[in-house]
Formats: sequence, C-alpha cells, structure tokens
Amino acid sequence: MKGILYMIIGIVLVTIILPMLLIFSCDISAPETDIGEDMPEKTMIRVYLKETQRVKAIELEEYVKGVVASEMPAAFEIDALKAQAVAARTKALYQKIKYGENGNPTHPGAELCNDVHCQVYRNEEQLEKLHSKEWMSEFWPKIEKAVEETSGLVATYEGKLIDPLYHSTSGGKTENSEDVFSAMAPYLRSVESPYEQGSKHLDDETIISTNEFITKINNSYKSCAVSRENINNSLEILQRSEGDRVSKIKIGNDTLTGRNIRELFGLKSANFKITISGDKMIFKTKGYGHGVGMSQYGANGMAKEGYTFEDILKHYYQGVDIEAYKR
Repeated sequence: MKGILYMIIGIVLVTIILPMLLIFSCDISAPETDIGEDMPEKTMIRVYLKETQRVKAIELEEYVKGVVASEMPAAFEIDALKAQAVAARTKALYQKIKYGENGNPTHPGAELCNDVHCQVYRNEEQLEKLHSKEWMSEFWPKIEKAVEETSGLVATYEGKLIDPLYHSTSGGKTENSEDVFSAMAPYLRSVESPYEQGSKHLDDETIISTNEFITKINNSYKSCAVSRENINNSLEILQRSEGDRVSKIKIGNDTLTGRNIRELFGLKSANFKITISGDKMIFKTKGYGHGVGMSQYGANGMAKEGYTFEDILKHYYQGVDIEAYKR
C-alpha cells in the first residue's frame, strides 16, 4: 500500500505541482513596452522614441491622436483633421505590415519613430508642455473627435494600404511621386491644390551671400567648379516637373536637381526661382515640403469650401477607397 501511495504522490508531483512551479518561476513582469493585458483585442503600434532611445507600444487610435495633434495645426477645420487622421492611421498600418516583426531597419524593433523621419508623435503630457493647459482644453477634444469619428478608416488602392505621403503646402500643385522620390505610385499623382491661400508658407524668400553659395556648391559638388567669374553665365534652370518644381538646374560645369539645392540651402521647397543681386543670391520659393501627396493647407482650404474628409483624401490620393481596416 505504501508503495502505491508513494507512486501516486510522485505522479502528482511530476504532472501537477512541478509544472505549476515552473510556470510561476518564469519572468511575467510587464514588458518595457507596457502593452497591457488587452493587447490581443487591440492593434498596437511600436514607436521608437528618439529622446529616450526606447521602443514603446501604443494603441493605434491613441497613437493617431498624438500624430494629428503634432502634424497638423489643431485650429484647422474638422474635416482636414479627419483627413489627417486617416492618413496617419494608414501610414502606421502600412509600415506595420511592410516591416513586420523586425521593424524598420532604421530603428529595429519598431515600425515607426516619433519624428519627421516617419510621423511626428507626442503624447498628451508632451503636448501640454509644448503648448499649454488652455490649448489642451480647447483643442484636444477636437482632435479626439476627428480621430474617433474616423476610427478604423484607412485609404487603400486596389485593396492594399497606400503609403499616404503628405506635406505642409504644395504651392498650388502637388507632385508625381517619381519626380521627387525613386518610385512611381499610381495614387500619388500631380493634382491642383487651389485652396492654399491661408498658408504662411505659400511664398517665401531665402537670401544667402554669393560666396556662401559658391563655397557650398563646390564643397558638395566639386564637378560644378562654379566661381564668381562664371556664376552669371552658368546658372540656368533647365527643367521643371509637372508640379513646377525644379527638376534640373545647370550650375557651372554640372547639372543638379532642385532637391539637391533645396537640401543644401535649407529651402522650403524645390519650387524656386533664383535672382543674383550684387553679392546676394535670392531664392523665391513656393510651398513647403516635398510636395507629394496631401497638402495639409490645401486640405484645410478644401474643408473650408465644404469638402468632406473623404473628398479631400480622394483628391490628393488618386483612385483610392476609404474603408474600414480589416486585421
């Protein structure tokens, strides 16, 4: 009898007690990402926070609120904010699917970062510190409304999520994607953007000295060999894109792109004209940003004219559908 009793106790120890001890000895503390118990029922977005150099998982709709509040002026019309919400949500899910579990190679472990490299994101605490309690009281409910009333909606092209590029101000016409970046996207076509009059970036001017221009060009593009003697006769805009940005510009002995010049001299846009006046180079620019996809000021202008967020999105992203995201 004792032998049978010992055998039963042994079986209980091996099959029940020991596995329980092993389970409870594992590390089940909350992960650094603070995902929470309800993660399986929610879509989480992993965001690399550059200031802390850590990855945080944020529930999708809360993430979208932080992007809308950071990327677009909260005083904009509600339908402009709704269009931004759909674009931000689509961008997050597009990158989540594109990069998978490993994350974006630029910031492994996260599909997005919290600055302009991906989309600017700030949480409520950061927004209050940046603006004020009064700003939060006045505008945060409006941002929540824009996000909640478009909850789950994304932009698709032929059934697939798009990469919804956007910028501040087009200057009157957006760009074809291949005229700015390497890839052609059928939904990122050049379209008119006629309602941008409210943008402070519609027209701008940058003035630098001729010496600075020559030095920076020759340091970055030695083949130009530009000098004070030849600058007047060797500076010519050769080609513009459909969106009126400079595609090719002759400088000295070489040909550069408008994007080269924009980045080198910190211009608001590659849609520029150059005037040489004495010892000064005057760049007059139109618009702000790369010019591809949705113009944010254009979206606000359309909303003021009575267009809905769906109208806005379908104008700037040609041929898209606005539909509920299916996980």
